[in-house]
Amino acid sequence: MNSKRLRMALIAGGMIAAASPAWALTATTTFNVTGSVVGVCMVSVPALSFGATIPAIISSNIDASMNMTVTCASGIPYSLALSAGGGSGASFAARKLTSGANTMEYSLYTDTGRTTVWGDGTSGSITVNSTGTGAAQTIPVYGRITPQTVVVGAYTDTITVTMTY
Repeated sequence: MNSKRLRMALIAGGMIAAASPAWALTATTTFNVTGSVVGVCMVSVPALSFGATIPAIISSNIDASMNMTVTCASGIPYSLALSAGGGSGASFAARKLTSGANTMEYSLYTDTGRTTVWGDGTSGSITVNSTGTGAAQTIPVYGRITPQTVVVGAYTDTITVTMTY
């Protein structure tokens, strides 16, 4: 091959190289990002105590109260129901503290005037309904022992709190 042809071949090769696109390619795609916020609620309940010196003949109402603490995610509606308790023959309006075979009637209410019986929404009782704020909320429980004659003893009952959300 002569030098003229070689020169022409080199020039032509250089021109072809200069005119061709770069071989660095790109590709794109997408992906989804997801997350879920779970509507979580918690309730904390201390004991309700009417005290240690209840007379055997109760001649006037004995009142007590305590505060449940409810924490629900913001915007989550919830309902709180209370059972009638474990005393034999108990109802929402006449719950039974027991000491052996002996009982003492009491009731639980949603209001300070102790007029609205707290239960499960049946038998004239109501539930407490609210909406979570994301912060702890105080829900008061008001108890009352009405006048009655009782036998000396240590009385107890267990109430089940049911939170629906």
